[in-house]
Amino acid sequence: MLVGMHSIIYSKNPEADRAFLRDVLGLPSADAGEGWLIFGLPPSEVAVHPAEENDHHELYLMCKDVRTFVAAMAEAGVACGEVMNRGWGLLTQMTLPGGGKLGVYQPRHARPKPMKLESRARARKRAAPKKTSRARRARKARRG
Repeated sequence: MLVGMHSIIYSKNPEADRAFLRDVLGLPSADAGEGWLIFGLPPSEVAVHPAEENDHHELYLMCKDVRTFVAAMAEAGVACGEVMNRGWGLLTQMTLPGGGKLGVYQPRHARPKPMKLESRARARKRAAPKKTSRARRARKARRG
């Protein structure tokens, strides 16, 4: 049923932030038309936290080693905040060229296995009405 997740980063300088995602983070992209790049991401996960209000969502990138990530960003001239130990992970924020901040963390919590995508052929087969065998139909007819 699901095939992925689409996140949106709003920016005052989208061209600079797109270039950063492409050139500094090395994310693959596809042009959705007129220069609107959509970037590929590694497997993702989603969590639901309690809140006083709905419609508040957060986006974090995850890495294997946050200190190595911060060092690589420093070499690229990208500012990152202090690394904080939150128990569930080591968290920092990087400042995007457009001025926005994006969280990056090294998870220390259990991680789910990535969702396996079902092939189209298998999905069609699963959705198709079940065919009964000729022998099964004959037995049913004799009983009823």
